[in-house]
Amino acid sequence: MFSAEDGGCSHRGGLALKTLLIRPGAIGDCIVSLPALEHSRTEFTEVWVPSAVKPLIRFADRVESIASTGLDMVEIRAPERTMARLAEFDRIISWYGTRHDEFRAAVRGLPFTFHAALPTGDTRHAVDYFAAQVGAPMGLTPRIAVGHMEQRESIVIHPFSGSAKKYWQIERFCQLATALPAKEEWTAGTEEDLPGALRFADLFELGRWLAGARGYVGNDSGISHLAAAVGTPVVALFRAPNSAVWSPRPSHVRLVSDETRISALFPLFGFAYGGREED
Repeated sequence: MFSAEDGGCSHRGGLALKTLLIRPGAIGDCIVSLPALEHSRTEFTEVWVPSAVKPLIRFADRVESIASTGLDMVEIRAPERTMARLAEFDRIISWYGTRHDEFRAAVRGLPFTFHAALPTGDTRHAVDYFAAQVGAPMGLTPRIAVGHMEQRESIVIHPFSGSAKKYWQIERFCQLATALPAKEEWTAGTEEDLPGALRFADLFELGRWLAGARGYVGNDSGISHLAAAVGTPVVALFRAPNSAVWSPRPSHVRLVSDETRISALFPLFGFAYGGREED
């Protein structure tokens, strides 16, 4: 089996090896998979991901949304256009369809390697789990380069997550915002209810904006992973056992719990706490 050493390029008989990487999942799932995806690139690499994640894939020669490819129809009636596109590649590494027998049967004969899309029952960090699937080194960190951004003395707050079970109480975010000696900037997704919040349709543009902030506070969410990947100091609520597997990895990330005092967050952003200690 081909292995791209350190994300290098390979050839077959002087011809460029064409690789397709298919990665479904939520924003955070895709971000923690970035080191594995980048390690798997060859001289020509195409990536199929969810529409929202497309702007974050910067290393590939071509990026398509999974929805636009017809991939979801393959196990039903295998569209000719989709099958012809899949046949263009010398190897296909897929986290899509791994547990669907009908899909695997439909693409039998094509150069697919399937991997589990989630580290169910595995205690390794998710980045290491996905890296191990493709033979990448352990200990890698997702990075998204956004270029130079003018720095703002503000703290971005994103009080949402894909699951209500992962929320810090909104009252805690408001308490923090009131106590901060710096301007707070609230952000939310296009369908999240938060009057006055800044919203971005493009995740890369959101990442660029996050990179200009002094810090970020959020829940266990894809946006917290994005803030960490662009290099912003992050404070995020990650409850056990999720924290060991799914928390953002960089050293500029600090995890908090439901019991964390607001005052304890200030030194993480270089502030002294001047308010009254909470109960």
